[in-house]
Amino acid sequence: MSIVAVLGLGYVGLPLVVEFGKKTRTIGFDISEHKVEKCREGKDPSFELSDEEMASAIHAEYYSDPAVLKDADYIIVAVPTPVDDAHRPDFSPLIGASQFIGSYLKKGAIVIYESTVYPGATEEICIPEIERTSGMKWKEDFFVGYSPERINPGDRERTLTTIMKVVSGDTPDTLEKVATLYEQIVKPGVHRCSTIKAAEACKVIENTQRDLNIALMNELAIIFDKLEIDTNEVLDAAGTKWNFLKFKPGLVGGIALALTPTT
Repeated sequence: MSIVAVLGLGYVGLPLVVEFGKKTRTIGFDISEHKVEKCREGKDPSFELSDEEMASAIHAEYYSDPAVLKDADYIIVAVPTPVDDAHRPDFSPLIGASQFIGSYLKKGAIVIYESTVYPGATEEICIPEIERTSGMKWKEDFFVGYSPERINPGDRERTLTTIMKVVSGDTPDTLEKVATLYEQIVKPGVHRCSTIKAAEACKVIENTQRDLNIALMNELAIIFDKLEIDTNEVLDAAGTKWNFLKFKPGLVGGIALALTPTT
């Protein structure tokens, strides 16, 4: 059976390790010794997964030594994409992960990025780092896919296995292999994108649409307040039309909307 490795044991990466770890040998890697030790103890450092869920991954292993990546047929990258003090994308976690991969990549392996990035970043930033570090040639010696994460932290209903997965690949064969991999763990199945850029853009507009609509409701709530109109009453009335999108005023939810460079 294929060996899967996941880089990053946070709220995105660890559920992947657990679900794949129920079916095949799965390597969870993180540079944090603390996270690795907690996972080995059967505890989720992010407190998202129960002890029972952790224990169900009977084929999962946890390491802080990147040398274990040399065995992997699939390497999934689930590291953060923050912004710096000037609100510019900070790609250092992704670059570091790509360098780790390049140092230990097995010929023929498929690298799948899940981190939120702008369209083109995987091919412009990540792949060149793998090529430079490994000395291998993309689409000849190794292959790349992209599948944007859709984890909703704290949500016990909408989890990795219950949300349809968007997948993409650098070749038609890679796309099918990536799709087949995720279909093992995602009950609703997968949606195939024809290019990596299309899948990256998908994540961008998912976040942007929500952010903009909540911002609009906040502006309208200010106007309604000045007019002494109950905002909730207005939204309830408007919601009786079939095509009205039911957004409400409030803070923008989700770590990706607040922190990543795509919002």
